[in-house]
Amino acid sequence: MNWILLIIGGFFEVGFASCLGKAKETSGTTSVLWMVGFFACLSISMFLLYKATQTLPIGTAYAVWTGIGAVGTVLVGIFVFKEPADFWRIFFIVTLISSIIGLKFVSN
Repeated sequence: MNWILLIIGGFFEVGFASCLGKAKETSGTTSVLWMVGFFACLSISMFLLYKATQTLPIGTAYAVWTGIGAVGTVLVGIFVFKEPADFWRIFFIVTLISSIIGLKFVSN
């Protein structure tokens, strides 16, 4: 169950990074609403990380949480913000995903 909480927390990390990106692109009330989304996603993400670390090793949980956030944020950047998707970016995303899966398998 804690692995599921950790994965969901990683998705909320993608949410807060994406909201931060959208807040940067806007102004006024729209920017404030994106910042509200940022703080909501940040709070949920941190709470789920906290809950997951009650039974999972902190080093593994944090690495998986940040890895999901990093991979997800890069993918949102590519598909939503139209950032480049060159060979090396994709290569290192794949190696990061492999590392996250590896950590899951070697953790108790």
